[in-house]
Amino acid sequence: MQTSMYRNIGRNMIEMRNPLPGTCAFTGHRPFKFPWRYDETDSRCLALKAALTRQISALAEEGVTDFFSGMAEGTDCYCAQIVLGLRDKNPALRLHCVLPCREQADRWSAAARARYRSILGRADSVVYVSPVYYQGCMLARNRRLVESAAILLAVYNGELRGGTAATVRYAQRLGRRLIVLDPDGLFL
Repeated sequence: MQTSMYRNIGRNMIEMRNPLPGTCAFTGHRPFKFPWRYDETDSRCLALKAALTRQISALAEEGVTDFFSGMAEGTDCYCAQIVLGLRDKNPALRLHCVLPCREQADRWSAAARARYRSILGRADSVVYVSPVYYQGCMLARNRRLVESAAILLAVYNGELRGGTAATVRYAQRLGRRLIVLDPDGLFL
């Protein structure tokens, strides 16, 4: 009998149990932090996606089957799409979307919203940290991601501030296995 990783502890509150082996969460920068910004045809973006594909494939070969994405623009969505692409060849892979609130993508471009909805429609599960936005729901989502997984795959340039930096530090504090791809280091 497989037990749930979640335990209800009150109205709209869920506590994470220790992460199961074979689990990986993603974190990373939004498009505006990358030199190519939103141009996914840029060779540097293609190189990052190729590096992510290699890393996620290697994790799947190690036995990781459950992947968690916070579905922010950029890294999170890139990784989610990669998992879905790999799942076509390996149906054991599962994508779990952990979202901060229902309106996360409301202000994104039409193309970004379409991608987001497409990924959510193909995900194995979708969980909302909160039904509505509140200050701190993004941080709560990031913590939930780290608490859900034994491994954190981060696209992180070493900045000391921001959501990705805080998520990496939280994973370190909890003793999670950390895999960091420095987007700047891919293009030297």
